[in-house]
Amino acid sequence: MNTPHQLNNTGGLLLNINENARKVIFAVCIVLCLMPFMSPAVALLLGLVVAQCSGHPYLHLNHKATHILLQVSVVGLGFGMNVHSALQAGKEGILFTIASITGTLLFGTLMGRWLNIEKKTSFLISSGTAICGGSAIAAISPVIKAEEKQISVALGCVFILNSIALFIFPLIGHYLNLSQTQFGLWCAIAIHDTSSVVGAASKYGAHALEVATTVKLARALWIIPVAFLSTFLFKNKSKKVSIPYFIGLFILAMIANTYLPVVKFMSPFIIIIAKAGLTLTLFLIGAGLSRKVLASVGLKPLLQGVALWVAISGAALYAVMQLA
Repeated sequence: MNTPHQLNNTGGLLLNINENARKVIFAVCIVLCLMPFMSPAVALLLGLVVAQCSGHPYLHLNHKATHILLQVSVVGLGFGMNVHSALQAGKEGILFTIASITGTLLFGTLMGRWLNIEKKTSFLISSGTAICGGSAIAAISPVIKAEEKQISVALGCVFILNSIALFIFPLIGHYLNLSQTQFGLWCAIAIHDTSSVVGAASKYGAHALEVATTVKLARALWIIPVAFLSTFLFKNKSKKVSIPYFIGLFILAMIANTYLPVVKFMSPFIIIIAKAGLTLTLFLIGAGLSRKVLASVGLKPLLQGVALWVAISGAALYAVMQLA
């Protein structure tokens, strides 16, 4: 499967440099992203700059690298969380999750028909917005037999909006004086991809990060029923559904941190590494968003993505602000 990361090439870059120079710039940026002073938002911005100026010299490996790095980083963050507070966060988020996923899929279907967007592209955008961004698109696309172009458009749309959310959500949260719990819930519901959810929540505070990560990963499990539903909607019963097994490892990490003193001692060091991994993940995502990827999305799919995102963000924000 090709992702929008793989649509890029060396053409259209702002810097006319050779391959070795591109690799050196890329390596320096990776080292910077691993430094403690680098934030996820700045790493994403740095990746976007690299994508436009010097390009990604290892683009063919980008999708697999971000996929593995994100999962490892999320499991690492589990070592900084407590089972009891995570269960409480999960209880608070379950009704929001069910209502928002159902509402987003229905609204997305109506928007796709109204804008006359190709059915599979529209469904992938809706699923990515409703559940967990690129992971949901990657899991559902083979089930509905989506073509490379349809997958690329949906992923491009989701990653563009993720990039925006990572910057503006913390600003809105502080402006509205949202609590840590409120912001964590809002992030988990309204931001598509797990990487941007964790990135935004980590800027807001430790409890916001715990709530956002727990609720988002519980939300990611909805990939399974939605993928099964997709087999009937698109009349394809031959494909297997990809189950996000790393969520189980995240739960085990939480349990170990809660009940094993030795693990609790090591947790601060693991979390530092996990946060560095997340920062690097966001840099790689940004580095894959070339000008060609941005142009490939098209106006109508982007309109659908924006409309869905604004609707779910506004509704979720209103809902969490009603929390005591």
